[in-house]
Amino acid sequence: RELTYAQLLDEVQRLANALKARGIRQGDVVGIYLPMIPEVVVAMLACARIGAPHTVVFGGFAPTAVRERLEVSRAKAVIVADGARRKGKFIPVKQAVDEVIADLPDLETVVVVRSADADCAMRPGRDVWFDDLIARADPVCPAEPMAAEHPLFLLYSSGSTAKPKGILHTTGGYLTGVTTTMAIVFDLDVDHDVFWCTADVGWITGHSYIVYGPLANGCTSVMFEGA
Repeated sequence: RELTYAQLLDEVQRLANALKARGIRQGDVVGIYLPMIPEVVVAMLACARIGAPHTVVFGGFAPTAVRERLEVSRAKAVIVADGARRKGKFIPVKQAVDEVIADLPDLETVVVVRSADADCAMRPGRDVWFDDLIARADPVCPAEPMAAEHPLFLLYSSGSTAKPKGILHTTGGYLTGVTTTMAIVFDLDVDHDVFWCTADVGWITGHSYIVYGPLANGCTSVMFEGA
């Protein structure tokens, strides 16, 4: 799937408005558990646009890891796929996540991306389809001004040595850092270069050099759906 800047901005603004309509406000955490598809970029930027820190969970993690991160961060919403294809296998993502998040007290909204045409149950009042949300949302959502120290996102360690530890990245410092390193360290020529970072978006390298770094510099970024 190819998205122009205008198409990306349209989807970002629509999703940002849809999240606001679901009660998401500045400071509310939104979990993102998606495969390597453009909707993960839309979700991250929509959260950033309204000051809702996102916490992206690596798509290769088990649903229990998703629950743990949503619970610790007290996320009010999570954006998941109906299913995913990973390493030649199909994974029923929504179905698996449902089994572990039902009793989370702070979780009010589950947004589901139609990614693999998988059957999944939708809980009335809580679950909504991504494409339905953006189709009926207002296409204009001005970016809310943020203080430099306002949280941009939370990213948790893998938990391989102990419980996952959350690192908070702030809006001003983080964006200044990745915009600068993207331009200078990679010697970026935005008029001619197409950039492909092979990391997964669920890790800091993916955040920085698939999403925020290239787009802040106006560069075309390539994603590969898989591992």
